[in-house]
Amino acid sequence: MSAFPADAEPRQRRAADAVARAFAPASVGNIGVGFDLLGHAIDGPRDIAIVRRIDAPEVRIDAIRGNVPGVDALPLEAARNTAGRALIALRDALDLPCGFAIELEKGIPLGSGLGGSAASCVAALIAANALLDTPLSRDALYPFSLQGEAVASGSLHGDNVAPMLLGGVVLATQERMIPLPVPSWLHCVVVHPDQVLETRRARAALSDPYPLSQFVAQSTHLALFLTGLQRGDARMIREGLHDVLVEPRRAPLIPGFAAVKQAALDHDALGASISGAGPSVFAWFASKAKAEAAAPVMRAAFVAAGYDARAYVSPVAAPRAEVL
Repeated sequence: MSAFPADAEPRQRRAADAVARAFAPASVGNIGVGFDLLGHAIDGPRDIAIVRRIDAPEVRIDAIRGNVPGVDALPLEAARNTAGRALIALRDALDLPCGFAIELEKGIPLGSGLGGSAASCVAALIAANALLDTPLSRDALYPFSLQGEAVASGSLHGDNVAPMLLGGVVLATQERMIPLPVPSWLHCVVVHPDQVLETRRARAALSDPYPLSQFVAQSTHLALFLTGLQRGDARMIREGLHDVLVEPRRAPLIPGFAAVKQAALDHDALGASISGAGPSVFAWFASKAKAEAAAPVMRAAFVAAGYDARAYVSPVAAPRAEVL
């Protein structure tokens, strides 16, 4: 039925099954120095998709629910929804005779910088894939997740969908996902304030050109960061985790950011920056204990700026999306 490889994904359904339920975790896009290239999953908020195989050759969204603000504004038209668009791309590529009906349970806040739009499409793809007679590999699902995420972001970039599909830290290009080694001691804190920052507005802040000197500095930091991950070298990760391109332009869009970052650094963070497009802020630590000690202080910094917030502590090598 398909030219796509299926060796990496186990058969997930019995013949009588026609419904699958899957989750996708939140994620930290960019990881500061890897704009549109790097991301990692977090063990915290998640989106859930319930997908039903239907006879009609179409994709439809039957319901979107959740306890996050703005969920009522999400489009039910499949082509305008990240989950719907991803399954349309899947159906078209495989020339499936059946269709899919989707229900989404949103657990990731909208406009949070935690990959909420990506999580919906990844969860839907994982659930729909479980209903195929020959499920596809995660690599084969990647192009469909990119097309789904592009509905929200306006471009093809995998820094959120790739770590959701694979877990942990992933280097994502438009053509491939590359999982990166992650030391087990690495933990993160992600703090989400009661603010909303739309991805398109955050990207607009980056429209002016950058001087060559800043590009060279960022490339140096990225090289140190990736080498530090490969070697499990906390000192090298610390040297590399400095964003001189994106963070300075987006930080003014996030009230309280500077204080939250400083709180993380004061508690021995290896580095801290903006999660995805913001307004969430992440920090990496060399142990779970250090992350747990920093989390309430980082949250308090947002509260002092006038915004309630939630803090999540997670291993950086967080689990991938799965069928429930």
